[in-house]
Amino acid sequence: MTLKFIGDIIAILTVRNLPDEVHRALRMRAAQHGRSTEAEVRALLEAAVKPQGRLKLGSFLANVGRKMKLTDDEVALISQRNPSLPRPGSVE
Repeated sequence: MTLKFIGDIIAILTVRNLPDEVHRALRMRAAQHGRSTEAEVRALLEAAVKPQGRLKLGSFLANVGRKMKLTDDEVALISQRNPSLPRPGSVE
């Protein structure tokens, strides 16, 4: 597989030794979706690597806490803010 970057806009990807049955399946799938084989491959690659939704930090941290099996007391300790620490600046 080769990946070439031309400027900052275009990338060229070469896939070697693609089995004939995979190529045929790609062509058929592209025809079903009304697009070229190249456009179908782009859509498949994008769907495979692009996140389904934006990962939200709060949700991520809550999942980490659940996986670590933190107790309510431990979460409360983490949530306590040390008053001697500087407060974040305001944008107002």
